[in-house]
Amino acid sequence: MPLVHFFETSFGRTTTRRIVLVRADAEGLTGWGEVTCGENPFYSYETPETAWHILRDFLIPWALERPWLTPSDLASRFRPVRGHPMAKAALENALWDIEAQAKGISVATLLGGTLDEIPCGVSIGIQERVEDLLEKIARETEAGYQRIKVKIKPGWDIEVLERVRSRFPSIKLMADANSAYTLADLPRLKLLDHFGLMMVEQPLGWDDMVDHACLQKDLSTPICLDESIHSAEDARKAISLGACRIVNVKLGRVGGYTSAREVHNVCRQAGVPVWCGGMLESGIGRAHNIALSSLPGFTLPGDVSASRRYWEEDIIQPEVAVTPCGVIPVPRSPGLGYTPDLPRIEKATVRKERFQ
Repeated sequence: MPLVHFFETSFGRTTTRRIVLVRADAEGLTGWGEVTCGENPFYSYETPETAWHILRDFLIPWALERPWLTPSDLASRFRPVRGHPMAKAALENALWDIEAQAKGISVATLLGGTLDEIPCGVSIGIQERVEDLLEKIARETEAGYQRIKVKIKPGWDIEVLERVRSRFPSIKLMADANSAYTLADLPRLKLLDHFGLMMVEQPLGWDDMVDHACLQKDLSTPICLDESIHSAEDARKAISLGACRIVNVKLGRVGGYTSAREVHNVCRQAGVPVWCGGMLESGIGRAHNIALSSLPGFTLPGDVSASRRYWEEDIIQPEVAVTPCGVIPVPRSPGLGYTPDLPRIEKATVRKERFQ
């Protein structure tokens, strides 16, 4: 699926997404899940090729070999496979979709979601020029988005944020570094406190908590951890260390709904707000993010935004839309509340395998 506009982070630039979808059929019902990894092993070691291998050779055969009662039971069965959470999430989430349909309720309701609408923010990648970034921010705030996230990296950070704050002094603003800095950059990172940011996301190493705890002691700006959090245990340890004050929950990164609810519960009990991050998902992954964001601990605007920001044509009907107030209503019809566009999916499909 080609993006409407390239998306650039400190990892590099993405123009086209290669997405693995999982379709599960059971007793006349169909559920869908999406592998949310990138094309390259930069944000995560997972890629479409690794996910295909793990699903084909391990997870799907294990799911079919003997009965199970709930998708969470299946998540337990997958634990011997070390890592590969995005592959696991795609299959587990498809089965949550089926279970919700079988019970005649929405995935959000099955999860325990209580929010009827979710506040939406938007993530804007690194641009060719600062002027391009400012124009995009103006466009998104006019569209109603409640929070703006900008990507930063060394050489595209302090001066850029100064320009943004000069033009938009009162918007809810956050910065996402995607692990682009080290503690050696402390003097520069401390300058972030001048901009009234909601948070700075994952400024240091993707697998680090200790240095983040050191950095948080020197920053007034809250640190939000993303890549470092893969489980409820990771969240507990990070909070205990003081490595963050906010947690980004991504369904794929933590391995599916079962793990995501556990992370949510740990953070809520500790009084740490969470929000739902995005991975340039198609409409199927986006619909799952909407359901997740209905949980009561998701008190901050997430990266769940409209289909049209990314795709000329999405693969669900209706496409995800954001109201002028910057919210998305949470569907309450059985399942995900969005219908996969099968002709559009077939048109975009380059490979498929079937298991029975």
